[in-house]
Amino acid sequence: MSAPTQNRTTAAYHIQAVLSFAVSGTALAAGIAYLPVGGWTRAFLGVGLLYTVTSAFTLAKVIRDRHESNEIVSRVDQARLEKLLSEHDPFRVEGA
Repeated sequence: MSAPTQNRTTAAYHIQAVLSFAVSGTALAAGIAYLPVGGWTRAFLGVGLLYTVTSAFTLAKVIRDRHESNEIVSRVDQARLEKLLSEHDPFRVEGA
């Protein structure tokens, strides 16, 4: 069987992604809070921010799940192929 896939992201990359998300979300929330508009407009923008964040998380999960399911199918196909190749004897004569 093939070796298991390894994680390609480093700790620094993970920290950078988390910090980038936190800074951008905080900056946008602060911008909405200090925007010189009425409460309803501010609330609408806040709900839009929350909807965008939850949609981004959902999209990331769907993409990850699809990628993982393709990897599993690929591994099963690879195992079947390896089994067929290991059982195949090119020097065996049929009916002998």
